[in-house]
Amino acid sequence: MRYAATASLSFGSLGLLRLFGAPWSWSVAAGLGVYLGTGGWQYFYIAIRTVKRDINGLYVLMRVKLALWRHTRSGSTLPVIFSRTVARHPDKPALVYEATGETWTFSQLDQLCNAAAHWALSQGWTSGDVVALFMESRPLQVVLWLGLARVGVEAALINFNLRQDSLLHCLGVSAARGLVFGAEMAGAVSEVSPSLSLSMTRYCTGDLGPQQLAALNAQSLDPMLASSPHHPPSYVPSKGFSDRLFYIYTSGTTGLPKAAIVIHSRYFRIAAFGYYSFRMRPDDIIYDCLPLYHSAGNIMGVGQCLINGLTVVVKRKFSASRFWDDCIKYNCTVVQYIGEICRYLLSQPVRPSEQAFTQRFGIEQIGEFYGATECNCSVANMDGKVGACGFNSRILPNVYPIQLVKVDEETMELVRNKAGLCIPCRPGEPGLLVGKINQQDPLRRFDGYANQEATRKKIAHNVFKKNDSAYLSGVEGKAGMAAIADLNGSFNCDSFLREVQKALPPYARPVFLRISPQVDTTGTFKIQKTRLQREGYDPRITSDRIYFLNARAGRYEVVNEELYNSLVDGRIPL
Repeated sequence: MRYAATASLSFGSLGLLRLFGAPWSWSVAAGLGVYLGTGGWQYFYIAIRTVKRDINGLYVLMRVKLALWRHTRSGSTLPVIFSRTVARHPDKPALVYEATGETWTFSQLDQLCNAAAHWALSQGWTSGDVVALFMESRPLQVVLWLGLARVGVEAALINFNLRQDSLLHCLGVSAARGLVFGAEMAGAVSEVSPSLSLSMTRYCTGDLGPQQLAALNAQSLDPMLASSPHHPPSYVPSKGFSDRLFYIYTSGTTGLPKAAIVIHSRYFRIAAFGYYSFRMRPDDIIYDCLPLYHSAGNIMGVGQCLINGLTVVVKRKFSASRFWDDCIKYNCTVVQYIGEICRYLLSQPVRPSEQAFTQRFGIEQIGEFYGATECNCSVANMDGKVGACGFNSRILPNVYPIQLVKVDEETMELVRNKAGLCIPCRPGEPGLLVGKINQQDPLRRFDGYANQEATRKKIAHNVFKKNDSAYLSGVEGKAGMAAIADLNGSFNCDSFLREVQKALPPYARPVFLRISPQVDTTGTFKIQKTRLQREGYDPRITSDRIYFLNARAGRYEVVNEELYNSLVDGRIPL
């Protein structure tokens, strides 16, 4: 708005001088002088500094928009797009399973997907039905959800860290008619088996004996797939690019996980943005050590295989000690990571393999991005700017309408101006990232969650202008500190940890505990979270007992000044 007002003033000056008969050259010079004198020079400075980045971003955006338009118009789905990839690279390695060294070519992967599709039809499932997948990362997981998608069945990709109530919740909200689990998940399934609906048929992949299968009321999946036809099924579902593909769950650190809806076009655009933003090539080999129940591993990673024909090495579970050895072994040219992985790698002893990797390939580019599976406001660092996870053009902000807006730090509610609209943050100010919703645009639509109430909570109205709607990004990160009121001094850290380990995945367990005789509240009886957040885990500024979860020792330890200094200095990793 500031630049618009400055421009209006300069044009007004230009028009006024022309009205009094001043020459064009004088009028233009005067108008430009007014523009620069009232702050317009800042716009030119920003434009010069960011024009190269913005042109590159615009190029990527247009490439993705054009591809989305083409696939939408032709009624494509992800299985159709994958079939075209198979036709281009039938004998090229598609997926490599690091745990066994097995390799599937594109044609082999295609045939296995057909087998999974025939198996799904033989179970009586039809388009719109949901089947839950609960297993550690492996190529078969891709085979199953892609094979199910060929006949319109939607997979619910369950986090393999979930247990008990969280697991039951995820299975319940998906309304799954079937459950496929890995043999390594048999214990977790056994814990919830009595609570599962008898109408939910269960299948196990991997080595599990007949007695264990019978106890879980499950059938062995592997022989069923082996005997299924490998040719394409004759049944073609009536689904398009804007229909549901599968469900990916939020982390659940601020409550129970939500089942985010992933439609075919969303899968394509996430993978396509990664491919073009970070200048990948068809001959790249990607090392994917992220879980396939998540969009980073399954879409940004595996999506490069299914859509763009890259070879992807699937790691069963991340290993910091094996990371660089694996990259060298499989000639990987692209590695995929999340922020925590870099910290884990840096904490490892120096190995000859990591030096060999950097000398052999040379890490010329690091590309980072921010986003969520369901969001419409992802941003990417395309030009290697240190410290940036992405950008939005200051020259053409409306090309991709996202904005950081001000929020109340106490309530996290949106701050609004007199007109009832949200207030944009200035450069350098913290705020909440929002994205304007347009359900007709694949880049700006918000498909929400399986639960309509959860969807409603993520939408704000009257954000950019009256009667519009926008997606609220929020923050669902790693669990930090839990403040617990211990009225009678009976709290026991060991028993608390045992119960937490049963109910919560590792990333959702509190790293710190603050034990207080009472929890302070505001005048409106809200917990004073801001003060607790400000004080952190410094034992010198509170008389409350503070504990730190030592994951290696498997216990909570009292935070004294010595432990506090070790944490602050980084000698003990958080």
